Amino acid sequence: MPDTHLVTNQVPPLENYNAATFPALAEALIREGGEWGIDEVHEVGALGGSRRAQRWGDLADRNVPILHTHDRYGHRVDEVEYDPAYHELMNAAVTHGLHAAPWADDRPGAHVVRAAKMSVWTPEPGHVCPISMTYAVVPALRCNPELAAVYEPLLTSRVYDPELKVPATKAGLTAGMSMTEKQGGSDVRAGTTQATPNGDGSYTLRGHKWFTSAPMGDIFLVLAQAPTGLSCFFLPRVLPDGSRNRMFIQRLKDKLGNHANASSEIEYDDATAWLVGEEGRGVKTIIEMVNLTRLDCTLGSATSMRTGLTRAVHHAQHRKAFGAYLIDQPLMRNVLADLAVEAEAATMLAMRMAGATDAAVRGDERETLLRRIGLAAAKYWVCKRATPHAAEAMECFGGNGYAEESGMPRLYREAPLMGIWEGSGNVSALDTLRAMATRPECVDVLFDELAQTSEPRLDAHVAGLKAQLGDFDGIEYRARKIAEDISLALQGALLIRHGHPAVAEAFLASRLGGAWGGAYGTLPAGLDLSPIIERALVKG
Repeated sequence: MPDTHLVTNQVPPLENYNAATFPALAEALIREGGEWGIDEVHEVGALGGSRRAQRWGDLADRNVPILHTHDRYGHRVDEVEYDPAYHELMNAAVTHGLHAAPWADDRPGAHVVRAAKMSVWTPEPGHVCPISMTYAVVPALRCNPELAAVYEPLLTSRVYDPELKVPATKAGLTAGMSMTEKQGGSDVRAGTTQATPNGDGSYTLRGHKWFTSAPMGDIFLVLAQAPTGLSCFFLPRVLPDGSRNRMFIQRLKDKLGNHANASSEIEYDDATAWLVGEEGRGVKTIIEMVNLTRLDCTLGSATSMRTGLTRAVHHAQHRKAFGAYLIDQPLMRNVLADLAVEAEAATMLAMRMAGATDAAVRGDERETLLRRIGLAAAKYWVCKRATPHAAEAMECFGGNGYAEESGMPRLYREAPLMGIWEGSGNVSALDTLRAMATRPECVDVLFDELAQTSEPRLDAHVAGLKAQLGDFDGIEYRARKIAEDISLALQGALLIRHGHPAVAEAFLASRLGGAWGGAYGTLPAGLDLSPIIERALVKG
């Protein structure tokens, strides 16, 4: 073979590795009370990094769902056909308890373990949408104890059954959420879907929903206008008598990414539903579901950063340029270390919010308050950082990263979703202010959390944050900066208390100390980058 045809200096496939070995995640799992789940998390991480699961992800993303509104005889069926690989991913996720399983587990740390398993399940993000909504639906459904008694055991079951059947007859269920409409988007109170009481405890729904993800779920929580105001309803795809509910899929969305997930528009044409919670209190009923999916958005963005970092480091370990491996070249080391610092800080904050969620579920008022303000801010900032992080990680590959085969374009397409889903940046930032307005005591809890750590750069940042929160003039205009500074303060405090000293120092010098440029790879001189990069090396 001529020398020109020899393949050299190409990077071997990144497969059969374990994302659960990422130190910041493993440490946070233990710290937040999930040590008992280490083996489970490693099992999921090993499967997620396997060649087999990665193949499932590729196929599910490439072979997009197909909507069949009618069968060949003309009957309305409203079914979505998925690639078999999608069902393999769903089955693996449900079997390993990534969905609603923690609600059936009384052990402290159950929600932390579930969060860690979500964080290492990396083959494809589209199918994670119904997994996340199934997790989030349970506390809202409990507002109707009769419905919860029937359906909660099926939601928490570790059996995946994709068949369209009467929900109560199945061995396991998945759930969805239907809130936004054409005229409102995030302003769900602007919805016009009408709910008319039938006199037998059920309601008839008529209206159109602009975004309903995973329309092949078994049950949905739907917002609609009842006689006394916006209310939350339980709507099954198949009614108890076996007939299909009048929930018609109008079309599937053609999206930037998240291709395996069949986001859809739904028409309710006299569909039957049952009230969950009080009439007129729909937002209050469904808000806990939204909070839990916001946690998953934050976890998902941290996962995206770790995935991009892992791929970039793997590439740099095996690719030579100008006579040396990329990972040994000073400027590339600056970039990789900077990406690693961001990924570690994001992971620690996301897992801290998972720990606060676990404690809140168990009635811990302090952690409930910390979660109220911290999760809103974290959802804003961590999700906001994911897109530039993915872009920089892709650039580490050079032109190879722009090719679909590298997997980096898909990562980049997915990155903005977490910042948009469940409230885009402005909504999350304003929700941080709303937390302070509705539960002002959460501000005291926040500063109590931050006061447990003292370091000059962090102290100066916290003092500035206090000044910001004490100035109500134009505070809504400054909401993004406030959410960002809350997140940076929490990340800095976590790194000082629990992080690797080299990572903590790099974060403080750059993010809080001001010795940082406008792009990744601008860490100041004098930092010890070796342990930072060492922590990011790919492990089996």
